[in-house]
Amino acid sequence: MRYMFIVQGDGRGHLTQAISLSDMLRRNGHEVVEVLVGKNRTREIPGFFFEKIHAPVSTYQTPSFIYRKNKKNVHPLKTFIYNIHPKRIRVYNQSLETISRKIKEQCPDVVINFYEMLAGLAYLRFHPKTTFVSIAHQYLIRHPEYQFAKGDKEGMLLYRLITLISCIGSSKLLGLSFYPMPDSPGEHIAVVPPLLRGEVMKIVPETGNFILGYILNQGFEDEVRNWHKENPEVELHFFWDNKKAAKETKVDDTLIFHTLDDELFLHYMASCKAYITTAGFESVCEAFYLHKPVMMIPAHVEQEVNAKDAASTGLGVEGKSFDITALLDFAKDYTPNDSFREWLSRAEELFLKHLVTGDR
Repeated sequence: MRYMFIVQGDGRGHLTQAISLSDMLRRNGHEVVEVLVGKNRTREIPGFFFEKIHAPVSTYQTPSFIYRKNKKNVHPLKTFIYNIHPKRIRVYNQSLETISRKIKEQCPDVVINFYEMLAGLAYLRFHPKTTFVSIAHQYLIRHPEYQFAKGDKEGMLLYRLITLISCIGSSKLLGLSFYPMPDSPGEHIAVVPPLLRGEVMKIVPETGNFILGYILNQGFEDEVRNWHKENPEVELHFFWDNKKAAKETKVDDTLIFHTLDDELFLHYMASCKAYITTAGFESVCEAFYLHKPVMMIPAHVEQEVNAKDAASTGLGVEGKSFDITALLDFAKDYTPNDSFREWLSRAEELFLKHLVTGDR
């Protein structure tokens, strides 16, 4: 079968999920004919994606998040106002036309959407006949048994709206989950394991003496530096999405900031003592798989939902700031278990069932 991917390019998670699914489909004799990636003014698509997706990649402009003055948290109202400006609406209309044209040109059997809002709007506006399936952890907030779809009203309203728009026209929603749950046929939701890449599952983890971190927004940098000043003996390696920074910013012998590099990130993940992050779904799953204690500091309501969900497994803990002392305390009593790995072992079986065998 022939597949086309449409991927939200903000952050790293949806990109690595697309790589994983692309590998899985090709391994089973199928083809990914083209990948469309939405990019915005604040993020660069990392080079590793172009190298590892093994399919032609086209980009288009997609809406941006606007952050509060602290550069940590999303401002829902300003995000909405910014993106409905007439100039940007014209740009997004061009993106919708690009998506529609690419679907017509490639004539795939299935279009798979990784939480890109404009994909749903393209189906609403142009009504392509191609089967449309949407994949993301976010779709679980529509599951009637999901317990963590809570937060401030303004933020949750925007979160639910984006989630709803992204899946317009979908015949099925594949909800990536940290653990098994029953499907919800009434909401067209099938619950599936996370999409971890083969490189992660080949790693033999070790326990080193350093803390690994990931900060999507530079506003958290001050918190990290302040903690480091008080605890210079603890070695820290942080990855950040800072387009202006050098590949490696060495503050001193025990604090180094790295720009996004997928292979280097996995190298450090494999041997870190513990992991602290802004609660993106994908890297938390990688840490769980590699038996690393995790602390999550949410930057917006979506990540607040992720953090509460992940903490419910007992494999991670939610925090309010980059207070690494709390992570070290959690790591002392951390006991890994294989329940997450056992759930993940069913990924290929379930994805092929929902995307290939006709159960769409």
